[in-house]
Amino acid sequence: MSAITYHEACLDPNLFGPWFAAESWDTWRVIDKALFGLPLNDTELAVFTDLTGRTEAPTSPASEAWFVCGRRSGKDVKAASIAAYLATFGAETYGYLSKLVRGERGVVQVLAVDRDQAKVCLSYLKAFFEQPILRKTVKKETADGIDLKNGLGIEITTNDRRRVRGRTVVAVVFDEVAFWMSESSVNPDEEVYKAVKPAMATIPGAMLIGISSPHARKGLLYRKWKANYGKAGNVLVVQAPTWQMNLTLSRDSELIAEAYKDDPSSAAAEYGAEFRTDIEAFVSLDVVEACVTAGVFERAYDPQHKYVAFADPSGGSVDAYTLGIGHREGKRIVLDAVRERKPPFSPEAVTSEYAGLLKAYGISEVHGDRYAGEFPRELYRNSGITYRLSEKVRSDLYLNFLPALNSGVVDLLDNPKLVSQIVGLERRVARGGKESIDHAPGGHDDIANAVAGVVSLLDLKAPAPSPYSVPYGRTGGTSAYSIPTGRNDPYTRLDNMLAEAARTSQR
Repeated sequence: MSAITYHEACLDPNLFGPWFAAESWDTWRVIDKALFGLPLNDTELAVFTDLTGRTEAPTSPASEAWFVCGRRSGKDVKAASIAAYLATFGAETYGYLSKLVRGERGVVQVLAVDRDQAKVCLSYLKAFFEQPILRKTVKKETADGIDLKNGLGIEITTNDRRRVRGRTVVAVVFDEVAFWMSESSVNPDEEVYKAVKPAMATIPGAMLIGISSPHARKGLLYRKWKANYGKAGNVLVVQAPTWQMNLTLSRDSELIAEAYKDDPSSAAAEYGAEFRTDIEAFVSLDVVEACVTAGVFERAYDPQHKYVAFADPSGGSVDAYTLGIGHREGKRIVLDAVRERKPPFSPEAVTSEYAGLLKAYGISEVHGDRYAGEFPRELYRNSGITYRLSEKVRSDLYLNFLPALNSGVVDLLDNPKLVSQIVGLERRVARGGKESIDHAPGGHDDIANAVAGVVSLLDLKAPAPSPYSVPYGRTGGTSAYSIPTGRNDPYTRLDNMLAEAARTSQR
């Protein structure tokens, strides 16, 4: 296979030309050269400076490249084409194959934000290899990529650090990395990055590319942008709005103009490629981990405590159905149990199951999300549990949750998904100045919402409950309640009445 540059491949009608030959890709052509250290003319250098903040063009291929580009910039098709090139022509040009020992299999990976995005990239990849020249290099197609006759494989899958461990990675593309989410990881982008770097260590010239629209000022993409934008070196950072990368869309196009009119902050990120300044992290990982009791996954019922519960019901087709149970111990708020049922499921069956758990903790009523509608109330009623609508909306529950986390008075269970969801929450400030808290795009917060509801029910401002026992007639049994006591409060009066009744019955 004769040597050909990526820039040339994107113009060749027998390779990637059918996708990238149009003039609308002219800006990308400058990046195609800069990425691999090819010379730029004066016009191209001016474009390069505008995109990168660097006045001198690179003279060698980048070890890492981070493309911060607006939506509709052609990121997915570019990601797939770079992977296809590096596994074929690039593998020979940059000597990847010579670095593999006998029996070692090298891979070029495209790690996508989710399964749907992976399917899009995989579709582009397989379309490239329908070109006759590239078709000759294929050994076989797999469920998530292509195995090549040169011994390399191309894998397109979702982001998961386990997919890179144990492999020799000759090149990798992080697609839409600013939006990576994981139920088992707080920072999947950083964790995958830390996992993939050792997998590339034995391949000199191995290339890592991150390509994404920007989001909040946090995470791997923002960290790389902040550290390397406008600076010389082998880490290339490109930042460009949609209309600069896709010349078929102008800044004044109906799509983009309407987006800026509806939500300027969101549009500036999605199309203007600017990191959002109106979004901040809700709470740090260190703060949440300090509230977790390691190795405690659930706490058994203890009759000396009075328990409360909060549910986040779901219809069973989209969102998870979650439940949290907790109690107070002096000034501490203790989480005892969490449940999550992911769709699909029967709301009736899950409600019945949760009702059984509530009764096991001596709970006769559960509070829940007001947006769930009327159906949870009826389902819980059928199971002998009263369902009460929460007085607070979700965002307010989180605002109430934050002081408990920061002060360390909440005792959380060792549940990685719960920790991930709490840390993944974001604080947003709307144009009118109103603050809201919600999960990031593509994220989930169903478990976090149920736990925040429990904390709200056990509000820190409420007086600490004092357990006491009420005798029950001749049985000699006791029932422990955690309710406030005082000389004239209704509970004390009720206690006195019950005690008098018990004495009368024993006479």
